Amino acid sequence: MLDQTNGGILITKIKQLQGRIFEKLLTAHNISEFNGAQGRILFVLWEKDDIPISELAKQTGLAKTTLTSMLDRMEKQELIERIYSPADRRTVRIRLTKTASSFKEQYEQVSDEMNQIFYKGFSDEEILTLETGLRKVLKNLTEKENYHEKEH
Repeated sequence: MLDQTNGGILITKIKQLQGRIFEKLLTAHNISEFNGAQGRILFVLWEKDDIPISELAKQTGLAKTTLTSMLDRMEKQELIERIYSPADRRTVRIRLTKTASSFKEQYEQVSDEMNQIFYKGFSDEEILTLETGLRKVLKNLTEKENYHEKEH
């Protein structure tokens, strides 16, 4: 392995810059009803609605405590609703409201614009190589987190 690598710091910087640019794009598209982090939750629900919180946490990569507080705000904003299982009140599913569903097309436009910025100057092969590498990093980190959780 190389003596010095900067993958972690580069990913952190990219995430921070991407978040700021994404917020500006949301504003430019007159989307003020939710922020970029909430958009990640909505994106998952637009793909598959009415899912358990545990699955939503897994799909978004957010810790359950972080997700819970975000869902509280989103519920107050009438973007999502919590559906409690009549058989077991501990089982909570998250469902989009009609209001949140109406933003999907606008959000996709912002996401497309962000992708154009993100991959400017990349060939298709370079995009595939980068994303393959990032999936490996994600897999490695997920395995480590799961192993650590089993230890404690």
